[in-house]
Amino acid sequence: MKILLTGAAGFIAYHVADRLLDQGHEVLGLDNFSPYYDLTLKEARLARLEARPGFRFQRMDLSERSATAALFEHERFDRVIHLAAQPGVRYSLEHPFEYVDANLTAHLAILEGCRNTGVGHLIYASSSSVYGMNRATPFSTSQRTDHPISLYAATKKANEMMAHSYAHLFRIPATGLRFFTVYGPWGRPDMATFSFTRAILEGRPIDVYGEGAMKRDFTYVGDIADSVVALLDRKPESDPNWTVETGDPAASSAPHRIYNIGNSEPVLLMDFIHTLERLLGRKAELVMKPIQPGDVLETSSDTSPLAEILGHRPYTPLEVGLERFVSWYRDFYAV
Repeated sequence: MKILLTGAAGFIAYHVADRLLDQGHEVLGLDNFSPYYDLTLKEARLARLEARPGFRFQRMDLSERSATAALFEHERFDRVIHLAAQPGVRYSLEHPFEYVDANLTAHLAILEGCRNTGVGHLIYASSSSVYGMNRATPFSTSQRTDHPISLYAATKKANEMMAHSYAHLFRIPATGLRFFTVYGPWGRPDMATFSFTRAILEGRPIDVYGEGAMKRDFTYVGDIADSVVALLDRKPESDPNWTVETGDPAASSAPHRIYNIGNSEPVLLMDFIHTLERLLGRKAELVMKPIQPGDVLETSSDTSPLAEILGHRPYTPLEVGLERFVSWYRDFYAV
């Protein structure tokens, strides 16, 4: 199939592209090379993809609506995997308008492109952050998600609602995926796995928010990528018996579904740090700090609906995934 993959030079999309190319798909990757983090890492990912047959790349900003519309009209994609976004809970506190452009306007441009060219299935990235003020764990897609506590989370919740409205109005099959704390080789420098590893190896202290009591459902990027690709042909269907009053919030009478993708085994932040210390052979210097605005104390995923449709549950043990990350980091940075 011909597949549009947005955010192609990004962390998760790079791994998704790799698997799509392994299966022989034609992939057009888009990225605007936002300077949110070190662009040399994005350039290295992209160079590896461009060396592979079947991959093309175009640098563009999806929020430029006319250019996005023209791209859809010209290419006529079979599937769209929309992973481009402005990430970061803390960054959204200081740069709110970047989230409107990258997460709302761009998402709408994708929806319009799918609507006007008959795309067979849209898969898009949501986030575990949409659970917001929910306290019942594990987080389940059957729970309501009406109280996000950061602008980033609010834009991801809005993405789900926008996609549902287009599925309802124009019958566009759409699947939203709530990712839980993704880590692994080629990861983002702003995320804990990367930043902690770099600091420990350089002998610098690391900030431990929530006084070390936070728990995260760390999910290996390979499990994420495998699940995304496996869902390509599992298009959601309309359920005429579904109602708002009695139906699962993750389902609909429209062809739209929401799934969690997580490891389903939340890990205490201090245990995560101790595992990294063992793998790196060095002790971390810790600076304990209170939880930051927009953060939650614990994330934990119920992935049973995803397991039901895929026939398996994504699962790579944390120590295995961290060992792969550390090996990649040492190799890439010659440490």
